Formats: sequence, C-alpha cells, structure tokens
Amino acid sequence: MFPVTLYVYSTIVIGAGQAGLSAAYHLAKRGVDFLVLDANPEPGGAWQNRWDTLTLGATHHIHPLPDFPLEVQDSSRPASQVVKEYYGEYERKFALPVRHSVTVSSVQRVDDHFEVYADQRYTARTIINATGTWTNPFWPVYPGHFDGLQVHTNGFVSPAQFAGKRVLVVGGGASATQFIVQLREAGIDTLWSTRQAPDWREVTGTEWGLEVERQVNERTRAGLPPKSVVGTTGLLLNERMRAGIESGALVSRGKIARLESDAVLFTDGSREHIDAILWATGFRHAHRHLRELKLHTAAGGIVMADDGVSTTMPGIFFVGYGASASTLGATRAGRKAALAASKYLASVPT
Repeated sequence: MFPVTLYVYSTIVIGAGQAGLSAAYHLAKRGVDFLVLDANPEPGGAWQNRWDTLTLGATHHIHPLPDFPLEVQDSSRPASQVVKEYYGEYERKFALPVRHSVTVSSVQRVDDHFEVYADQRYTARTIINATGTWTNPFWPVYPGHFDGLQVHTNGFVSPAQFAGKRVLVVGGGASATQFIVQLREAGIDTLWSTRQAPDWREVTGTEWGLEVERQVNERTRAGLPPKSVVGTTGLLLNERMRAGIESGALVSRGKIARLESDAVLFTDGSREHIDAILWATGFRHAHRHLRELKLHTAAGGIVMADDGVSTTMPGIFFVGYGASASTLGATRAGRKAALAASKYLASVPT
C-alpha cells in the first residue's frame, strides 16, 4: 500500500527523452509546478541503450533541445555517449526536476486528477506522456521454430555477436539496412527479408517532411495506430545504400513462409540455411502503464489532436507518439504539449 499523497503536482511528465525534456523546459518557462519521472538510470533517454557502432552523422541526427543547440554532433563517438552527455547537461543547465530509475507501472484517473504509481504514489492534475517505444519491441511470429541465435534491434551490440554466422536480417526499416551494411563490412554473410519491396526514396526539400507529418496526424485523429516509421517515410537512398543495392546485400528475398531449426523458407519457395536471426522489426508504443485509462480505440490507436491532446480524456497529453515520434517532431511536440497543459490548468479550478 502507498501512503496517502499530500502533494499534488500540476503536471507529471513520464519520460525524459527528447520530447519529455522539451515539455519540461516549456513547463518550467511558464512557471508550472511539475515533476519528470524516467525509468532510465541516467540521462539520455533511449539513446543511452543504443549499440556502440551507432553514431550521429550520415543517417542519424538529433534535433536540438529548446534554447540549447548541440553545436557538434560528434560522429567519432557512439551516439549513446554524445546524447547522454547532451541530455544530462540540459537537465543540469535548466535545473529540471527529473527523477531517474523510476518506472511508472500504472496511471489512474481519480475524480479530477491522476494517480501515478511508481516507486511511490504521485498525484497530478495533468499528465504528459513521453515514454516512446524502445522498451516495447515487436517480435513477429511465423510458422515453425528456429533453434539458433535470435536478437532484436534493442539487443544488438555489435557485429561481433554474429561472428562466423550466416544471419537473416528481418525488417524493412533503416535499422535493418544499416545492420546489413555493418555486418557485411565485418565479413558476415547476410540475407534480407521484408514483407514488401523496399521503398527507397531520394529526399529533397522540406515539403517531404510536412507531408509525412500530415499523413501521420490524419491517422491519429482517426484513432488508428501510427504506421511504422518506414511505412510513412520510406528508406533514404544515399550513396552507402546504393552501394549495398549494387552489391546485392540490400536486395530483399521477400516474405518468410516458415522457419526451421536451422533454415528459413521464403514465399517464393526457396530455402536457405541460417545460423542467426536479427529482428529489425520495430517497436510498439510503450503505453502499458496507461491501460487502466482505457484510451485506445478498437483499432488500437489513441485519438488525439495534432498538438497531442487526448480527445477522450481531459488532462492527458502525448508526445513522442504519432507525428512527434521523430527527432524533428519531438522537440516541437514537447512545446505544444506544455502549452496545452498550461492552458488546461488555467481553465480548471484547483
């Protein structure tokens, strides 16, 4: 049993990644009394858990946090280190009230406020949920059974995990293509499986990003779950990816029909021996702690306005969901949610 809560925060932010820190900055700027709860042991959001070979630069970038630009996105060190330092310095510079190593297990609506259950019970008038996806990997299920090594994206450390093995990489997103390139460069044989033909795109101009955001917002307004990132953006076709396509490394074998103890059968009838599977199959939003609020539609999405406001339950706001799941959208979404929460707090009696 948790003790009776004596203090009521105006807002509790769940998650201290990019979107959560952006929201925290704008709440502090407006004098809102708030607290940030984050499950990670240190600053850095999900970035601190990424593999050491992932660097900022050619493919991955982070959008700056408010009022604190990241002058150099150092590509010589792991992104996990760079972002961890940047986020940590941000928390200190703006004296943001972030509590790390605090996992929220449940949020409940009680009368006109929310009860948040974690290391203790917290009470808040509003909630900004910024939990992202990293802790909720999606593992697809296929007929048959494979006995070899299986690793998901969030368990990837380095190509050394797969030394001497023939690896099936499954997934049509950017992580899958980058894994294949890294594994091939390390002398590891790979096969690639995607459900659909890879959607390569040459991206130019800013209108592309606006169109992607429009498509995602259209789904969330309708209560539909967001598509995978690649389902909306496609795959960026740069010189490194072109070389992979020309070499045959980035040519998909199509869908999996069945798995065997040491092999994969594709829907075209071909069979290949494999020693390991790297599941680059994406993530689902980490919303289990919100299940008692019953926010999801029958289709599996959360109905919300473009600024992250839940249209079914007053007082709860989402960032890092839908269009704001990208690094570009997350900072902007944090500001919108903080403004919406401030407006809501001013409109209801204390």
